[in-house]
Amino acid sequence: METKKRILLVDDEQINLEFFDVMLTKLGFDIEKADNGAEALELVKRGKPDLIILDNVMPKLSGWEVTRILKTSEEYLEHSEVPIIMFSAMDDVKDKVEGLELGADDYITKPFNFSEVLARIRAVLRTRELVGQIERREARIGVVEAMSEKLLAFAGGIRGPLASLARDAAAVAPECGSAKPFVEKALEEAKTALAKLDDLDSAVASLKAEADSLKEAETALPALKRTLRS
Repeated sequence: METKKRILLVDDEQINLEFFDVMLTKLGFDIEKADNGAEALELVKRGKPDLIILDNVMPKLSGWEVTRILKTSEEYLEHSEVPIIMFSAMDDVKDKVEGLELGADDYITKPFNFSEVLARIRAVLRTRELVGQIERREARIGVVEAMSEKLLAFAGGIRGPLASLARDAAAVAPECGSAKPFVEKALEEAKTALAKLDDLDSAVASLKAEADSLKEAETALPALKRTLRS
């Protein structure tokens, strides 16, 4: 079952809060509300929302100030990736650019059309989900690389002693008399273990090559993620 997306609404005008609360709740979103920037920051700390809809002109802290804190403060580092849609009655291009450069994902000028706002909400959430998928894939590639390195180190650590054992067993086997069968068995087991190490090396090399291929294919992903967030 898909978890409801949590949206934090921040606006000092109660009529806007109630309107969005009713409309978005009906559409299946889980809504939290704040009527000022300071309260919004406290709610973000309590539980990371999937999206913040943030009015710009508010008492105590403006939308710009809230955005700057969320995106740059060490205190809110774990919340810095939460997408923000900023509302403002100011339609000046400079204001829009400043909001986007601070880290807002979208900027909507009042008065707004709810259908357009909803479309933008869904677009921002889709973009964030795509970024999350990219990040999870990169994390899996990192795990594969780390495992490959550990397996190769393990194989290298036991290969030398096994090879030495095989050489010693082969050298002394002809002179072991009644112990010869046991020495020959140890020799065969050492050779079998070395063969399995070769197979392991081959499998790890194949796995590492696949990880390298994925990593090479994703060299442009940081730029892609920045583009998706802009």
